[in-house]
Amino acid sequence: MKRRAFIKNTTLSAFAVSAFGFVRFDGKQYVGDCETTSDILGPYYRPGSPVRNNFVIPGDKGTLIQLSGKIKHNDCITPYKNAKIELWHCDGKGVYDNTTSDFRYRGTTYSDANGQYVFNTILPVPYDVGNGHTRPAHFHLMITAEGYQPLVTQLYFTGDKYIGKDSSAASPAAKRRILDLQKNSNGTAKVTYDVSMSPKLLAEPEALDKLAGHYISVQDKTRSVDLFKNEHTLWMKNEVFGEDFLYVGNNTFDYPGAPKGFEASLHFDFLSSGAIQLNFMYIDDDKVKHVETYLKEK
Repeated sequence: MKRRAFIKNTTLSAFAVSAFGFVRFDGKQYVGDCETTSDILGPYYRPGSPVRNNFVIPGDKGTLIQLSGKIKHNDCITPYKNAKIELWHCDGKGVYDNTTSDFRYRGTTYSDANGQYVFNTILPVPYDVGNGHTRPAHFHLMITAEGYQPLVTQLYFTGDKYIGKDSSAASPAAKRRILDLQKNSNGTAKVTYDVSMSPKLLAEPEALDKLAGHYISVQDKTRSVDLFKNEHTLWMKNEVFGEDFLYVGNNTFDYPGAPKGFEASLHFDFLSSGAIQLNFMYIDDDKVKHVETYLKEK
C-alpha cells in the first residue's frame, strides 16, 4: 500500500520533531546557537491582516518604534527571501482591534532578498488581564516560510516591571526575546529581532483534513469544539480565530505556548466504529488536570 493511501486509511503516521535552534560544524568552525523560540499565540490572532509595514495612526498616542530584523534559513546565516511576517499588538490603551475592518495595529509584510523586514508602529503597553495579573508590553509575530515550521512568538522589552511576574515572559526560553529599546534623539525608538527558521516534518494534509471538524463532548452534549487546518497545523477555534496545536507524534498535538507548569494537548483515537474520539487534556490555573472526551460529528 502506498504511504499516502495508508495515511488516509489509518491513523496519523509517525513524524519526526526537531527543536528550535542547534549548533553545527560547517567544516571550519562551529556555527549556530541561533535559537528562535515560540511563545503563546494568545487569543487575539486574526488572519488576513493587510499587507503593510506602517501601522502609525495619526492622532493616536504612543511612542513611535521601528521593529526590524532578518529572517534566515536553518543554517542561521542564509537570508530567507519572501518569508511572510505577521505582526499584531494592542494600542496605547492596551486594547486589541479584534473586529473592525481597519485591522488597527495589525499587518503583514514579506522579507526582501536579503531576508530583511521592517515595521513602523507604536510601542505597545502592559494591560490587565484580570485576576490581578498584568501582561508585559509585547509584540506578537507569526512567521511562515515554505519548508519550515510556522513560528508563533512574542517579543518583550527590557525594563518592563511586569516581565518577572508573567510566566511566559519570565520563562528561560524567552530570554533572547526580551529586546533592548534603542532610543533615538527625536524621541522614537527601535528594536531588532532576527529569526532563524526551523524545519519540522508536519502531519500530512490528509491527516489534518481527517481530524478537522466539529466535536461534541461526551460528558456534556452542550459543549463542543471546532478544529480546523491552517498553515499546515491544527487549530482549535476560539471567539477571534483560534489557537494552534503542533503534532508531536502518537496521534497527539500539543499547545506549544503553554507556560511552564501548564499543559494542553489533543489526543485522537480512531474507534472501530469509524468514529474519531478527541481527548482534550489541560491543566487549569489551579493546577488541576482535566481530560474531556469529544466525538467528531459525522
